[in-house]
Amino acid sequence: MTDTTKENKPATVPEAKQAGEARDRWKWAEPTVWTERMLNALEEGVKGGKWYSLMDKVYRLPNLMSAFREVKRRKGGAGVDHQTIEMFERDLIENLTKMSTELASGQYRPRAIK
Repeated sequence: MTDTTKENKPATVPEAKQAGEARDRWKWAEPTVWTERMLNALEEGVKGGKWYSLMDKVYRLPNLMSAFREVKRRKGGAGVDHQTIEMFERDLIENLTKMSTELASGQYRPRAIK
């Protein structure tokens, strides 16, 4: 008598990754915003292949503050509105809060660039 049942195959297990491996490749990303799980999703995709907006990460004050520090570190120049880094920094929290609110509500409109 022959066995007609399917051959049982062991389940395949994805290759193990070292903890922090994705973090090492994305070390430029703001660590207070991007979790290890989010970084892995950027590399491997998400279940169902459906991506969602990242805007809720962009408008958070810690991320905007980090972006401002990077612009200042790189000695960014004034834009078409002629506002310098020093001018923006005078009311930094107020300016970043306004930007955060506009981004969150969808009211933010970028200005022309030089």
